[in-house]
Amino acid sequence: MFGLGIILLISYSVVSSCTQNSRVKSFGGEMTVEIERGQKLVNVTWKNNEMWVLTRPMTSEDKLEIYYFTEKSSFGVMEGKVTFVEQR
Repeated sequence: MFGLGIILLISYSVVSSCTQNSRVKSFGGEMTVEIERGQKLVNVTWKNNEMWVLTRPMTSEDKLEIYYFTEKSSFGVMEGKVTFVEQR
């Protein structure tokens, strides 16, 4: 029983010390990113555990949209999902 407690404590420490980006990418889960006002989402990618978001200025013809950046893993476990919300 003592060994299980240590494993849980170490697991909690590792997960809580990660940034939200890292947790979603490495362990699955969900997070929401609000795109800066007046910016239009163009592309998203990961570089190691860092998320890079490409935006451009929003034009008067652009509509506000919500995007979902999802991971589809080989075994369907620990999949991550990032929701991007544009704001005017």
